[in-house]
Amino acid sequence: MLRWRACSPTELNSAYSAPPSPGCHGLAATSEGTDASVAEAAGLRFPLVVKPADGSGSKDVTRVARPDQLPAAVANARSHSVSQTVIAEEFVQGRPLTIEVFMRNGRALKTYVVDEEFVDGSLVLGRLRTAQLPPATRTRLEATAEGLCRALGIVNGPANFDVVLDEDGRERFVEANARLGGAGIPRLLAAAYGVDVVRALIALVLGEPFGGHLTPTRAEHAALELIGSPLAAEGELVAWEGIAEARSVPGVTDVELYAKPGDHVRPHDQGSHKIGLLVAAGPSAADAALALEKASALIRPIVQPITEAK
Repeated sequence: MLRWRACSPTELNSAYSAPPSPGCHGLAATSEGTDASVAEAAGLRFPLVVKPADGSGSKDVTRVARPDQLPAAVANARSHSVSQTVIAEEFVQGRPLTIEVFMRNGRALKTYVVDEEFVDGSLVLGRLRTAQLPPATRTRLEATAEGLCRALGIVNGPANFDVVLDEDGRERFVEANARLGGAGIPRLLAAAYGVDVVRALIALVLGEPFGGHLTPTRAEHAALELIGSPLAAEGELVAWEGIAEARSVPGVTDVELYAKPGDHVRPHDQGSHKIGLLVAAGPSAADAALALEKASALIRPIVQPITEAK
């Protein structure tokens, strides 16, 4: 029988609600079988998000709308978990954000808030942009993130939080990681503010002063797109088209390709399957978004489906 139990913050990837809410729960499953999970997890409000406790990059994460879908989602998540541990969390509807914090001597030296946009309603990141928020909301988010860092014992170095501003305007902290954000976030921050969080972390590890790498050299807005295969099936990358033209678009700061012709590429159904990255910046959010759209329209990965004969 599968036993469900309330998780500690560590088991829930440090999932927090700010402020704590009785409507936000998390459960972890550690034994085999799924029958009991349906009854036990029904105490959570559907839809749920089910995922491996030790996964990353949206791998094997399933949104579960009904109790009858839960056994398959649990079995899938467990099969991809080294620890055989599965997390079930209530799905929070609202505006998804990422908060990047870099601590120094127990205080937040820099805090950045980034908007997230997912691919076609999935749980896979597609675009990011520097967030525009009311000052009061930003202040609350920054204060909560700094407090969570201290509670987690992060005195020096980075932390990354996934947050949802729910339909009532409350911020729900749903995940915490003691690391830099992924999905190209360091490139986004460099384009917008001229900071280098990667160099700051390296300097910290080497015992060198790191604050200078986080000193802004500009104040712009930036937007980022994660490029995926255009196919819903596995394929082979034949060629890239439009790369030079995209790089020449005013405002574009980065075009990075992760796949080359001849590489096997997969559908963009998890974060690790991205095949490229595009970043643009501008004096306003609209300018950055327009530059990103122009460049994105020019980039064409040509992917040939892999047939059974191959």
